[in-house]
Amino acid sequence: MKFIFYLFSIFCCLCSCAQSQNISGRPDAVRIGAQFARNSTIGRVAAVAVLAAVNDINNDSNILPGTKLDLHMHDSSCNRFLGIVQALQFMEKDTVAIIGPLSSTTAHVLSHLANELHVPLMSFSATDPTLSSLEYPFFVRTTVSDQFQMTAVADLVEYYGWKQVTTIFVDNDYGRNAISSLGDELSKRRSKILYKAPFRPGASNNEIADVLIKVAMMESRVIILHANPDSGLVVFQQALKLGMVSNGYAWIATDWLTSYLDPSVHLDIGLLSTMQGVLTLRHHTENTRRKSMLSSKWSELLKEDSGHSRFLLSTYGLYAYDTVWMLAHALDAFFNSGGNISFSPDPKLNEISGRGLNLEALSVFDGGQLLLEKIHQVDFLGATGPVKFDSGGNLIQPAYDIVSIIGSGLRTVGYWSNYSGLSVISPETLYKKPANRTRETQKLHDVIWPGETINKPRGWVFPNNGNEIKIGVPDRVSYRQFVSVDSETGMVRGLCIDVFVAAINLLAYPVPYRFVPFGNNRENPSYSELINKIITDVSP
Repeated sequence: MKFIFYLFSIFCCLCSCAQSQNISGRPDAVRIGAQFARNSTIGRVAAVAVLAAVNDINNDSNILPGTKLDLHMHDSSCNRFLGIVQALQFMEKDTVAIIGPLSSTTAHVLSHLANELHVPLMSFSATDPTLSSLEYPFFVRTTVSDQFQMTAVADLVEYYGWKQVTTIFVDNDYGRNAISSLGDELSKRRSKILYKAPFRPGASNNEIADVLIKVAMMESRVIILHANPDSGLVVFQQALKLGMVSNGYAWIATDWLTSYLDPSVHLDIGLLSTMQGVLTLRHHTENTRRKSMLSSKWSELLKEDSGHSRFLLSTYGLYAYDTVWMLAHALDAFFNSGGNISFSPDPKLNEISGRGLNLEALSVFDGGQLLLEKIHQVDFLGATGPVKFDSGGNLIQPAYDIVSIIGSGLRTVGYWSNYSGLSVISPETLYKKPANRTRETQKLHDVIWPGETINKPRGWVFPNNGNEIKIGVPDRVSYRQFVSVDSETGMVRGLCIDVFVAAINLLAYPVPYRFVPFGNNRENPSYSELINKIITDVSP
């Protein structure tokens, strides 16, 4: 009997050891990288949010039990070359995922590296629509693509009845690809971009002023501004000097503007004075429990972030926070599926090793493909709302606040969502109802436009560089109720003139014209002679 008891005890010990071995199969720590630009508004907020998320996860026994996230951060200072070098340094040290980069331009370069080494690149701020293509499978956008933002802008243009717009944008991947997407969306609504006005990254004040002077010569007075905060603010300052933020103009700035203004503890009244009446967008986030918790402890988190000025939590900070939780949930599922953290040499890099570049230090993450799959399968309620990807790799339920800048602050005049379009009702309320997106349901609150007017800008004027159309008017003696010319003033009148002017006024684009009388006011003119003069290009 004792022998049987001993055998049973040994069996239990073996089972216990096996179970312990299974749990201990998870590493004590998983190394992740994060890349920020502390000298940017988004970077400052995001760095604090990411640190907070890592701390919350490491202190939560319900996620990644027995494993801690080992975060390593680099500050690229908005330098793209430095960002690339730092990414290489991450991948030399067995990093399973990188949070970042901030810019779309850097993301394009690093995505090729991520593809080769199977390291997911998770960016909460690179919004270039082309980054969602099949070319970059290991790039994971953890914010809303500019594809949706440009759809929202196009819906705004359609809502206000404008047919032509002018775009001002920074001439890089972020700017060009977003404006290309806007052009596609406008064409679906029978509108178009009349004039594209790019400026180089880092353009001087004078260069931007030259761009604006060309814009002012165009007939469109609806201007879409898609830029980075530094250059975007200069555009408004120069536009104000040129009288372009005034009555008759309509400005729509993309979410770069709110990403700069929202973290400000005290808004600069002088700065706001350069953009009165401007419409802008902001990522819409739900009022979740995690959002409230993060907001309530934000001041304490800033005290730990020594050496930096005080600033508020922004939507990009919320997306950065959720990004870390996405990775934690994905790693948990990765380990539950038997995934292991291991790396192998890249044969392609070994072939060119020994040339002073230390490329042999870069290795392929063996479980990268499985981790990528688990990232795309996450489904939880984060600080921003439901966190889940659709089949195209985009976050579900993309939505924006429509914000008006007026006086000393910002006022929300409505919302846009991919589900319901423009509405004064919050998207999360509309998600609970059947989809009902018609022209009649599209609605926003009243807007105060540049020039402190509530009257919607017409959207166009006669161009400074356009040619007039000459309209020949027969100076008839009979049937003067249809058309007549006053011999003293040269004014033209009559039913035909009224119909023509009414038709011109219905056009959504400018047509400069001038009436040219033809005849001597003593006898009815010859229409054959008039047509002959038109054919021979001779003025009547």
